Amino acid sequence: MNEVGMGLLYEDEAPAYELLREAGKSPFLLTADHAGRLVPRALEGLGVPQAEMDRHIAWDIGISGVTRRLSEILDATAILQNYSRLVIDCNRDPGWISAFPVVSETTTVPGNEKLDEIARAARRMAIFNPYHEEIGRLISTRPRSVYVAMHSFTPIFLKQPRLMQVAVLYNRNPRLSKILADLLRAEGGLIVEENAPYRVSDETDYGVPVHAERNGLDYLEIEIRQDLIADEVGQSEWAARLSRLLPEALKLMDGAAV
Repeated sequence: MNEVGMGLLYEDEAPAYELLREAGKSPFLLTADHAGRLVPRALEGLGVPQAEMDRHIAWDIGISGVTRRLSEILDATAILQNYSRLVIDCNRDPGWISAFPVVSETTTVPGNEKLDEIARAARRMAIFNPYHEEIGRLISTRPRSVYVAMHSFTPIFLKQPRLMQVAVLYNRNPRLSKILADLLRAEGGLIVEENAPYRVSDETDYGVPVHAERNGLDYLEIEIRQDLIADEVGQSEWAARLSRLLPEALKLMDGAAV
């Protein structure tokens, strides 16, 4: 089997996403676009060495563990995307070249060179579409969804250290993000940034602009530095912190709106 014809995924391979607590009572809808680093067998590892697939270029290190724990503590619905961002980046419009990176940081991705539209469509139909269609379905069937995009960032990028430990990102509606940023700063001992090391925009992101902003949802995007959540201890610590602060931030936002 290859990308052309029968489809991309074998029947025994993981589906595009994992859904946790569909009936969760929390208004928070947790999404993790880069939770996994699987590569369909048909793509033969994309020609990328396994050591590179262990790095941040392939996935958001630690964010799966944080999201799973946070989902459990809050009783919040969570959806985690299973496949590597190098196969298709589920936080990019699939019509963009950046959705299928040929070079990530300094690593070449041979399996993404000279992709034709049939190959791109196979990845989109197998991974991108099911994941985002499920997010859309969840939003449409819930009484209220507060969209929380869970991400992590590498502490060093292109040899440049990043000192912040956590950041909140936003685009048109910064209300909830700014409240959470203030609560994180009040914790003490944390370097907290806003819209750094990345920012949300229609030109660089998909989840927040499409699912949250187009549907008029309150939202925030969280970025945690990967060295802080690389093990279970750190993942548990950040899940516990966010499980306290997210409901408090929402309560403050809702109270201010009254």
